[in-house]
Amino acid sequence: MLKKSSLVLWGAALFIAWNGLLLLFLWSRPPSPASSSGEGDRLTAEVIRLAQDAETELERQKDLLRQIHRYSGLWGRRRGLRLTPAPPPPPSPPPPRPTDPAGAVLPVLVMACDRSTVRRCLDKLLRYRPSAQRFPVIVSQDCGHAETARVIASYGDAVAHIRQPDLSDIPVPAEHRKFQGYYKIARHYRWALGQVFRTFRYRAAIVVEDDLEVAPDFFEYFQAAFPLLLADRSLWCVSAWNDNGKEQMVDVGQAELLYRTDFFPGLGWLLLAELWDELEPKWPRAFWDDWMRQPEQRRDRSCVRPEVSRTMTFGRKGVSHGQFFDQYLKFIKLNDRFVPFTQLDLSYLKKEEYERSFLPKVYAAPEVRVEELQGNRRRELGAVRLQYSGRDSFKAFAKALGLMDDLKSGVPRAGYRGIVSFVYRGRRVYLAPPSDWTGYDPSWS
Repeated sequence: MLKKSSLVLWGAALFIAWNGLLLLFLWSRPPSPASSSGEGDRLTAEVIRLAQDAETELERQKDLLRQIHRYSGLWGRRRGLRLTPAPPPPPSPPPPRPTDPAGAVLPVLVMACDRSTVRRCLDKLLRYRPSAQRFPVIVSQDCGHAETARVIASYGDAVAHIRQPDLSDIPVPAEHRKFQGYYKIARHYRWALGQVFRTFRYRAAIVVEDDLEVAPDFFEYFQAAFPLLLADRSLWCVSAWNDNGKEQMVDVGQAELLYRTDFFPGLGWLLLAELWDELEPKWPRAFWDDWMRQPEQRRDRSCVRPEVSRTMTFGRKGVSHGQFFDQYLKFIKLNDRFVPFTQLDLSYLKKEEYERSFLPKVYAAPEVRVEELQGNRRRELGAVRLQYSGRDSFKAFAKALGLMDDLKSGVPRAGYRGIVSFVYRGRRVYLAPPSDWTGYDPSWS
């Protein structure tokens, strides 16, 4: 408004000043004595000329005033728009968590440290990923290893690279000094999962380590199993891993076969944000995977696992110094045949349906002795059952048949209600407790 007023005042002042000067000029002429008619004629002509000039100038000043009024009105309207801007649109709400599992975003969280071979993991993830929007890849790096960071950065926008900020040593009990690495891993997992679920606010996440290679149907498998995890609250994870998945111990012709297991497998696993809400407040300082296998965390829930693994590990180097790698892990069969899981009916994995079908099938199988299995006798029986009665007999049978024989809180690897399903010399075998099994005994660990 100040600019508009100034322009009007200046125009008016200019108009008054010009006419004032004209009058002053006329009034200031000295009176002249009577003169000849020629002189009077010249004076009359000069007055007429001055009057005409004044009239012309007056019209010009009127036109100037009209322009001043017009432009000051436009400026005023523009200033009014700036002074009273339209209220900004309300901020967009965060995208709602999808209610349709088929359209859910499932980020892949890659846990990395100092292995530059993370490239092998990322290459396969990006090669088989069907959609960057539905399966964003987030690489969380601990350790501050420069070469590994350069490898991750070389993927540009194809992956998101986040870095665990606390690289300090962790105070540990004297007897755990050699386990410092396990404490740092637990710290890293807590931070990275917090980023995924608290900062990025994803509904679920697939967790893999930097030494895992994935199968062609890795994403298809998790996409199909995600609705099952949402629907069946007796499940708490979906894993890509079969602990007893050595090539001679699985049926590669049944790559679509899935199981329930009471053992937390890890090594490529899907969890929901609700599970992280439960686990985060009590997350352990070390040995997080064995902690997950304790009854207090598992709470009688199960995971889904495949007959043929959808991940394999190529990382002998690590904090475990290759424990189990040379004996078991490097022999795990990675599925190489794409299974269209999203087109299959996986409802058989819901607890009630699974126990109605799986348990009768196990206990209807003829019982054999371990010597008969080892001698490849009684093949006409088809699927058979080998029964164990306690911790020692389980471990003896497992070792004799090439299974992983360790137990965590009494739960055998890949086991469901104590039953381990595997292939031995080309036929299905169920290593099972008696049919009146009542639960796991944590003292077996």
